[in-house]
Amino acid sequence: MNHWWNRFTCLLFGTLVLGPSFVLAQVSSVQMCTATPAAPACQAVRGDRMEGWLQQTRSEVMARNGVVSTVQPLAAQAGLRILQQGGNAIDAAVATAAALNVVYPANTGIGGDLFAIIYVAKEHKVYQLNASGIAPSGLALARMNSLGYKAHPANFGPGSGMPSGGILTVTVPGSLWGWQEVLTRFGTKTFKEVLQPAIDYAEQGFPVTEEIKSSWRMKNALPLEGCCTQVDPDSVKTFYINGIPPAEGTIFRNPDLAKTLRLIQQQGRDVFYKGEVARAIITKSTALGGTMTLDDLANYKGEWVTPVSTTYHDQFTVYGTRAPSQAWGIVEAMNVLEQCVPVWYPGQTLATLGPANPLFWHALVETKKLVYADLYAHNADPNVVSVPLDTLTSKPHAASLCAKVDPKRASSSASPTSDTTDTGDTIYLAAADRWGNMVSWINSNFAGWGSGITVPGYGFILHNRGGLFTLDPKSPNVIAPQKRPYNTLSAVLVTQNGRPFLVTGQHGGDQQGQGNMQVLVNILDLGANVQAAGDMARFHHNQVSNRLQLESQLFKLVGSQLIGMGHKASSSDGSPVGGFEGIMFTPDPGASPGCAPTDLGCTAPIGGVYRVGSNFREDGQAVGY
Repeated sequence: MNHWWNRFTCLLFGTLVLGPSFVLAQVSSVQMCTATPAAPACQAVRGDRMEGWLQQTRSEVMARNGVVSTVQPLAAQAGLRILQQGGNAIDAAVATAAALNVVYPANTGIGGDLFAIIYVAKEHKVYQLNASGIAPSGLALARMNSLGYKAHPANFGPGSGMPSGGILTVTVPGSLWGWQEVLTRFGTKTFKEVLQPAIDYAEQGFPVTEEIKSSWRMKNALPLEGCCTQVDPDSVKTFYINGIPPAEGTIFRNPDLAKTLRLIQQQGRDVFYKGEVARAIITKSTALGGTMTLDDLANYKGEWVTPVSTTYHDQFTVYGTRAPSQAWGIVEAMNVLEQCVPVWYPGQTLATLGPANPLFWHALVETKKLVYADLYAHNADPNVVSVPLDTLTSKPHAASLCAKVDPKRASSSASPTSDTTDTGDTIYLAAADRWGNMVSWINSNFAGWGSGITVPGYGFILHNRGGLFTLDPKSPNVIAPQKRPYNTLSAVLVTQNGRPFLVTGQHGGDQQGQGNMQVLVNILDLGANVQAAGDMARFHHNQVSNRLQLESQLFKLVGSQLIGMGHKASSSDGSPVGGFEGIMFTPDPGASPGCAPTDLGCTAPIGGVYRVGSNFREDGQAVGY
């Protein structure tokens, strides 16, 4: 009551004493440019930096004890809190992911997928975790066909014929299995410690930001027949306030999710896969006509695998998450650029061409097309079908593709059908610690609000990653029980001369592969710092429609020339071109050696500097100490 009385008296004083412009400023401070009419401040232009690259949005964050970067400030600070309490980068990653489940519920949570690449300093070794979802035992092609779902003959991509939401797109979630797995293998903290920041936000509430509010719109999710004509009432009850999405600045609480996280603190992942949460998931699924069983949940397992990798310019090794993740395409892309740019433009490199030259962008776009053709043709669950990754990520294969590109003309369109991998809502986070561990982590519900289905009483959304299966029986990615679908999630780690150098990633469906390629080129070829690399304008290319969108300033720079070369280019005008987070490590020979990887009680800073960047296009934040 006092809050509203104070605000009223403040506004009254402002009206009587300071004039109506004071009240306008107070009212517009939240709505700003989305209000009608917009605040006068929206007519202003942006200021300039005083040093470095004029267009850079902010400086890199630099720290030596530990760093976190992710898409939401409160979550980044949750991970930092764990680092300051003595946790390592793996502990911080789980804490950050859990907090994001609360403060960014549309994009990620325990009902979703997870991939991670982890550099473990004490072993000098790179590991990859695949904790992606597996189709329920009853989710088969014949069942989908019997419900009227058929592949689109003109669409060769993932998602052909599948619904976009609802229970038929739900696979067994892997996120929570992965959280516990990384803590058990490489962490130093327990769920009791790393889940507490998320529980605090879920119970006490957090203010909904402008960006998050803009996407707080529930998907249609319910009926099987005539799919998706009604909003899930459990989702509305959990995530809306009085039947409507929360407004910007509203304090949102999720006590049901807080309860679930407390159960996980007490019982671990078993409560989700074998206990009361599992029973609630199956009850909800069965009521909607889903085929998931208690055995499907109880038998779920992720896996530790070796990430795909390649060398780049001799000194770098680029690691990407392997199939069914699409990130092996990033590895292939770096090979294509290395092998083909000298063929396409003799005597030139990406650096000498430079980002003001339309040929630079033509090379990147045509490389993307080559790689995604391979992705759509081959990417699938390697535990079920053969995916020739060794060949596809080899230098000879890349060299064999060079002749398919005209160095001065765009290649033709593949198909007019829409591409379901084009949109995706995910979180990426990166973390590093004083012992030298570095984590590249991507966690997702796939589309915003996933399947649109909430498990009642437990406060989380079920993902819709199964929507990326295809119903084409000839495809290696055809839907089948106990199979993982094509997955857009992509995590990247780079070493330099054998030492950890960079972890980076972004979100946005199929933008992840092509966006990560662009960021790597910005750093490894153009010499950008890690913040500038994410700030630099990017493109998004739709593989199926062959449409090319360039961020507005990039379109002004090279758009007309690319159109002249045959590209179907347009300005994105604010449409998403992926997120971005990144951590780069710079060793300092003059610094103290820092903590030995086995000395968990050490409090000395690392022998060098972590340089951290985050995405200015959204609420991203990089933090360190």
